[in-house]
Amino acid sequence: MTLKHNFTSILQLILLFLITGNVLSFSQSFGGKIIDENSQGVIGASIFNVSASEGVISDHAGLFQLKNIQVGDTILISHLGYDSQNIVVSNASQQLNVFLKTALLSLDEIVITNRRNPIKVISDIDIKLNPVNSSQDILKRVPGLFIGQHAGGGKAEQIFLRGFDIDHGTDVTISTDGIPVNMVSHAHGQGYADLHFIIPETVEKIDFGKGPYNGENGNFNTAGFVNFETKESVESNQVKLELGQFNTQRVLGVAKIKNDEKSKAYIASEYLRSDGPFESPQNLSRFNIFGKYTFKPSLSDKIKLQLSHFTSEWDASGQIPQRAVDSGLITRFGAIDDTEGGATSRTNAALKYSKIIGKKASFHQNIFYSNYDFLLFSNFTFFLDDPMNGDQIKQKEDRSIYGFDNAYSKYYELNKLDGKWSIGSHLRKDIVKGNELSHTLNKTQTLHIIQLGNVNETNVGAYVSNELNLDKWTLNTSLRFDYFNFSYLDSLNLSMGERSQSKSILSPKAKLSYQQSNNLQLYLKAGKGFHTNDSRVVIAQTTQQILPAAYGYDLGMNWKPMPDVFINFAYWYLFLEQEFVYVGDAGIVEPSGQTRRYGFDLSLRYQPLEWLYLNVDANYANPRSIDDDEGNDFIPLAPDFTLISGLTANHPSGIYGNLNVRYLKDRPATSDNSIVAEGYTVFDLTTGYEWKKMNFGIQIQNLLNTEWKETQFATLSRLQDEIEPVEEIHFIPGTPFSLKGVLTINF
Repeated sequence: MTLKHNFTSILQLILLFLITGNVLSFSQSFGGKIIDENSQGVIGASIFNVSASEGVISDHAGLFQLKNIQVGDTILISHLGYDSQNIVVSNASQQLNVFLKTALLSLDEIVITNRRNPIKVISDIDIKLNPVNSSQDILKRVPGLFIGQHAGGGKAEQIFLRGFDIDHGTDVTISTDGIPVNMVSHAHGQGYADLHFIIPETVEKIDFGKGPYNGENGNFNTAGFVNFETKESVESNQVKLELGQFNTQRVLGVAKIKNDEKSKAYIASEYLRSDGPFESPQNLSRFNIFGKYTFKPSLSDKIKLQLSHFTSEWDASGQIPQRAVDSGLITRFGAIDDTEGGATSRTNAALKYSKIIGKKASFHQNIFYSNYDFLLFSNFTFFLDDPMNGDQIKQKEDRSIYGFDNAYSKYYELNKLDGKWSIGSHLRKDIVKGNELSHTLNKTQTLHIIQLGNVNETNVGAYVSNELNLDKWTLNTSLRFDYFNFSYLDSLNLSMGERSQSKSILSPKAKLSYQQSNNLQLYLKAGKGFHTNDSRVVIAQTTQQILPAAYGYDLGMNWKPMPDVFINFAYWYLFLEQEFVYVGDAGIVEPSGQTRRYGFDLSLRYQPLEWLYLNVDANYANPRSIDDDEGNDFIPLAPDFTLISGLTANHPSGIYGNLNVRYLKDRPATSDNSIVAEGYTVFDLTTGYEWKKMNFGIQIQNLLNTEWKETQFATLSRLQDEIEPVEEIHFIPGTPFSLKGVLTINF
């Protein structure tokens, strides 16, 4: 279509800038290293030449270089959580070490510069103010991202972002420490992303971006990407005890094994159990253990090794129909079929090597392996298809994932130009055995196998990118190539043998930013992304699209109108060739045709007092199907307005607290908007007192005890005594008022 061709033509022209190469010469410049109180390099510190309105950020070793420095220039060095420093240049070729002292978080320390992603500052602020305390909190830390839990607390969360009901991860790339979280050709649904294997207290940083604009990200990067980074070290040993309503208990232990200049190591483990507010206890049981070792054999080399294991079991009451509650057949926390539930486990291993090559180049390599098991029992339609036994289904798989990522980057300078070019490669191989969908009874008897087979899927990717800086302008262009091989052996039809299909895709991307000052940046982004189809569908329906593409652009700004205010605003547009997702619940494909979305994102952070902070994330979207007539072009369950806001206090006396509100507007549950999924407004409260090495806290979910529906679907179902089926809202009730006490001891 015309829009697609225009995007491709524009991006291909912009990519001509990638010819900037390795032959450029280097000039002498002012530089050095930013270090903290432990003599460790500070990553991401802002080094800004106030006199010339130019700046850079420190790299992964804390190193930096500034060009065009004149004697007498004032250099501002700042980083969130540290006292800033002003340095007057006395020698234009000076190399120095700059010591930053830890301080209270201050928005005044933020300096907007083209050399970093200013939007990431938002998540840095949020994590420092409110450390991640639960597996659900992990995704809530991404501005504008909404989640909904359902099916007993062990199933991956439902994700909402930029006008998408992303299901469990179809249109957002999620990873942790470079290990992919999304599951391709998953038994429950394409892109399934279960983050419960992450111990929340180990999360240190969140790198995220909205839209398909990063060359480093491939599959599922349409609405955005999220990468969680765990801590390299811990300052002390820690024990945390949590006790709450609904028989909720959690124990966390963190042990510092080593923490010196050469090597760092720690182990963290957690155990969680909860019955939830349901009449049939969910019996959720989860165990996690995680270990990380970091070794620096030299000043320029770093090796990281991490291992983790996770296991979880739960029962579930499932989605319930509104009519059953209205008639008094069940309560909001009752069940039609309380034999749902599941079990899952995941073991991860990753080895990462980083090397600084001189002052201008670096190399990174990450090798990873995951072993994953999944078992889920669900019943969405009750007695629609089988009036005697019910419609319960089983979804099961056993998966191994192998892969690696490589990246090489080099800085260059030439006269007034400078920049960085990067090249990287990616390999991921999924081997899935026993990918099953069956009709079952009471989780014990298999009545009919609907689908059963083995999946073998390989993705090879590569990208090249170039960042070009000229005065206040920065142009970042990238080109990504991905090749996929889909293979499926149908165990119910072995005579067909193992069949395969291959497909490749080229994804150009570009970002242009203008830094008006260290308080204002304007930017334009454009790019192409994609999500894959399920291997079983690719093999069975070769005429369908295999790699539907997405084309988008953002026009926005990062602005500090006052020293204690940070604002990000963006208008965005996204076009999808096909909303085409495998529906694991039914073993079928529901192609939705071409879609378009546009809207705006607004994020605000305000610090009215030294110890008081306000956050606001408002997101509007207009999602529509292009192929359908007006009035029948709504995209079911796609949100059009969400709001998350909170007030956080961290008083020097040790008293702290956070009052947070989540608002989700009513949204269509069907394409003609005849059935509506109700919105909600929910308040949560956290408060406590930190005294020496102890922390006493209280966490309250749903402070006002609001009746709300956390996840909702328009479903055609039949109850056992009904003659005709009914299509209406089926939902998982949101948590009622829930109180939990927390005691943390550091030693």
